[in-house]
Amino acid sequence: MQGWKSTSRSPQEDVGENLSLLRERSRDLYMGGGLATSAIKKNQSNVLGSGLELKCQLNYRMLGLTPEQAKEWEERTEFEFKLWAESKVDNTGLNDFYDAQRIMLTGWLLNGDSLSVTKYADRPEGMNPYRLRLHLIEADRLNTPASVSSNTSAVFGVSDFSVNEYIELPNGGKIQNGVETDENGKVVAFWISNRYPNSLLPTRKTIEWARVEAYNPVSGLPNVLFIMDPERAEQYRGVPYLSPVIEQLKQISRYTEAEIAAAIINSFFTAFITTEGDKNDLPFGDAIPEEDQTSLSPEERIASYEMGPGTMNVLGPGENVQFGDPKHPVAGFEAFTKAMAQLVGAALDIPYEMLLGVFNSSYSASRAALLQAWRPFRDRRDWFAHDFCQPVYETWLFEAVATGRIQAPGFFTDPIKRKLWSQAIWIGPSPGQIDPTKEVQAAVMRINNGFSTHERETAELTGMDWDTNIEVLKREWEALQGIPQSTAKPLSEGGENRNGAQT
Repeated sequence: MQGWKSTSRSPQEDVGENLSLLRERSRDLYMGGGLATSAIKKNQSNVLGSGLELKCQLNYRMLGLTPEQAKEWEERTEFEFKLWAESKVDNTGLNDFYDAQRIMLTGWLLNGDSLSVTKYADRPEGMNPYRLRLHLIEADRLNTPASVSSNTSAVFGVSDFSVNEYIELPNGGKIQNGVETDENGKVVAFWISNRYPNSLLPTRKTIEWARVEAYNPVSGLPNVLFIMDPERAEQYRGVPYLSPVIEQLKQISRYTEAEIAAAIINSFFTAFITTEGDKNDLPFGDAIPEEDQTSLSPEERIASYEMGPGTMNVLGPGENVQFGDPKHPVAGFEAFTKAMAQLVGAALDIPYEMLLGVFNSSYSASRAALLQAWRPFRDRRDWFAHDFCQPVYETWLFEAVATGRIQAPGFFTDPIKRKLWSQAIWIGPSPGQIDPTKEVQAAVMRINNGFSTHERETAELTGMDWDTNIEVLKREWEALQGIPQSTAKPLSEGGENRNGAQT
């Protein structure tokens, strides 16, 4: 162990000094495909899917409501929220609330954290009667200015642009990697630059930083929704999700590319003809049609080789071709990549079956892998809903009640009432079923024995809302009453099914 040299300092130094490189490599791996892309996409599709849906959960007894009144309020509020959420609510005018969820989650996975500044439009736009808007900002733009004056913003020239700088403030606070804290370490503001640190886009604007307070002092609502999953005490910036396996993922990518290239090159050498005549100017002959050949000068062509699939190559006198090992991909390629996928999946808390999207084992093994994968997916969903979706909903509800579109007595005068009116859960995609029959039977047994509820099992199995299902089923049943009944007995009374089998 004497050769193992390691150092560790504060979270600001360990994270901040390496954050830029980790982000660059994380994005490069994601854009390059392979296991890195799979890991990010699996989180997107299982944690969020098409987006987490609001489901109000009022404690009607504490609010002094009847169940019917609570149900009516919940349905009205969910409809009003969807009216806003399905509109273009981000700063670009391109994304609705569900798109914003995916952008924020992907930003956290790739960059370690992501943030959104809450703003209000000058007036309602289109069919959206609400003014609340979300300004989504990538993590790179949250950084420390070169120096800070007494003003609430900082303006410097291009040469003064710095990232990950540590500044001590006269009031005892600090700015660490763009996050301002007071003398006790509490986050009080964020410093956001108007351009990316490494951007080469031409612009006439000088680099500016805006200081955005963490919370609105009047409403108490967050001005900045900062999505970050800390791992250490007093850690203010997050680490990209792929950080523990960046080196392994890159090496796997290189190995795979090398095997593919070797297999392709070897496939081009189909046959070789040796001649005793004059030496060829082109040792491999005209393997490629003239219109497909690379444009090279005569000197460059003599020193280069062009190959094509299924060709017969002519060699000059004394020329020969030898292969080190023409067997590509090698026999151990699949076993090696599978073992590496297992190691990567273990580090990312994703079973390799889920990471590769391959379930070739028994039902029990596949079921165990799916359950193991969904534990971290649920954890991330609950965390993301708590840190992003719920604060957005509470901010929206503040405007809805203030404008009179939603009635919530005591909302502005009693913090307990405000909390009670804001209670909600967020429903996402279901895990799916490997054997639907067994899954449904197990759900029925849990309900019958009081271990679960119809609402929870409906969300888990299909991602749908049980109350909505009951309303639709009721309408369908009433519609079916007007259809003439067939002479065949219903299956529940011992009739025959489509295959003629007795039930």
